[in-house]
Amino acid sequence: MTHTSSTQEVPAHGGVPRHVAIIMDGNGRWARSRMLPRIAGHRRGLEAVRATVENCAQRGVEFLTLFAFSSENWRRPAEEVTLLMQLFQSALTSEAERLHRAGVRLRIVGDVRRFGRKIGLLIEQAEKLTAANQRLTLTIAANYGGRWDILQALARLAAQAPITGPVEEAQLAPHLAMSYAPEPDLFIRTGGEQRISNFLLWQLAYSELYFTDTLWPDFDAAALDLAIASYRSRERRFGRTSEQVAALADPAKRAEVA
Repeated sequence: MTHTSSTQEVPAHGGVPRHVAIIMDGNGRWARSRMLPRIAGHRRGLEAVRATVENCAQRGVEFLTLFAFSSENWRRPAEEVTLLMQLFQSALTSEAERLHRAGVRLRIVGDVRRFGRKIGLLIEQAEKLTAANQRLTLTIAANYGGRWDILQALARLAAQAPITGPVEEAQLAPHLAMSYAPEPDLFIRTGGEQRISNFLLWQLAYSELYFTDTLWPDFDAAALDLAIASYRSRERRFGRTSEQVAALADPAKRAEVA
């Protein structure tokens, strides 16, 4: 299923975000503050992932997307990258069955070819195992970049037929890496930084942005609830005026605004 872009169609605004996307920042600083190696922060961050998946499912979130490894993260020290790949492989092995029992569907988006055949097979197996689950769709963005996503979508579109004129959103959308999910309602970045860092550049067009100083390993149910409370306080206009949004809430006036 392909979802319509929020610049084309106004999505429903519920009290709980249907789709939450998170940049999980602060693992290294969490470890450094405790005089531990950086990988210890990443391992503790995996525990925060488990908790956040369950916390989102309990609150009625349908889609959770986590930025685990960007296409720019290959620039990190080789030793850290190697350890991250080992952690990713271990997590795929140990977490797939846990997610399946919890009714969670796992999807991996990004250019996974660089991870090698072994990790590629683990991804394929985990996605196949959890494919029928409907409680929550967990997407892990790995070797992913927003610009890569748009470029690969254009390449796939061009592979179907030569592009001879302007490209419409409806043509490109089915080829984006996350065409199976609605656009994020709420974007969260932990760790105090306030930037998107090449994450879901197309999909975040109308997402509500929430930044917190909480380091990812410390992101718990209470921190999630604060983010959702902030989301609930926002007025999502999608290009309309406040008066139009208010009218939409009135059944008698809704037809005039829609």
